[in-house]
Amino acid sequence: MEDIKNVVELKGVTKDYGDFKLDQVSFTVPEGSVCGFIGQNGAGKTTTIKLMLDVIKADQGEIRLFGENIEKDSAHLREDIGVVFDEMGFHEFMTGRDINIMMKNIYKNWDEEMFFDYLKRFSLPSRKQCGDFSRGMRMKLQIAVALSHHAKLLIMDEPTSGLDPIVRNEMLQIFREFVIEEDHTILLSSHITGDLEKLADEVVFINAGKIVLAGNKDDILEKHGLLKCKKSELEKISEPLIVNVQPGTFGVEVLVNDRKACEKLYPQMVIEPATLEDIMLFYVNKDSKNAGSRTVETD
Repeated sequence: MEDIKNVVELKGVTKDYGDFKLDQVSFTVPEGSVCGFIGQNGAGKTTTIKLMLDVIKADQGEIRLFGENIEKDSAHLREDIGVVFDEMGFHEFMTGRDINIMMKNIYKNWDEEMFFDYLKRFSLPSRKQCGDFSRGMRMKLQIAVALSHHAKLLIMDEPTSGLDPIVRNEMLQIFREFVIEEDHTILLSSHITGDLEKLADEVVFINAGKIVLAGNKDDILEKHGLLKCKKSELEKISEPLIVNVQPGTFGVEVLVNDRKACEKLYPQMVIEPATLEDIMLFYVNKDSKNAGSRTVETD
């Protein structure tokens, strides 16, 4: 069986701002997958994306997109990358028609017919200034642009943040349609973990500039569990299994990194599946006094 290609590869990527450091970041995104890039605000998600897009330069490390080093020919690579940021990147006086004219001169593969089809599908008026658009309309406009030059990789930074649930669900459906084609890949940065549980195949979790978890989403969810017990029972739990401990409604809640092992070792204790939000919160708060000391990475 042919190996799955990695569309995104970061190896030991570091960027030091003095007050914040992206520290030896390494992860991959397989072709044809949706990778959820999660972490709290300020964790390093946007910095990582800017490095991938060659907007800023890394102090050290290597970044490859489609197997090519971005330092060699980032302009060529951008033809196959669609980008959606939290803030709209167009002048507010521009209309959809203006944006179409501009994009025809930027992308060799710009598809005018596809762009106007997306505007109709998203109910976006082509003659109205985009500065008058709602937040949801602005995000849809960026997605229409990203999809209209036949990009193979979508890189999105908090595209659903601040949107109501109906619009968010519409966005997720668009992303699902995009990755139906096997050579289409998405890297989706978000702190809305519920969206990523529905959509993502892979998860990369960054905290304070360092990668905490990286791997298949289902494997990560399968390995972790939320164990609930009395505080007096904590000492029975093997410390290497503990990620972190937090107060619960009737005792304590323990995020464990091997749910199946805990179910065998502690059959009398309640162990529930953990959500991505649980996992993120417990790892972020890992420095509390009851925290375990291990970082987990899945294959």
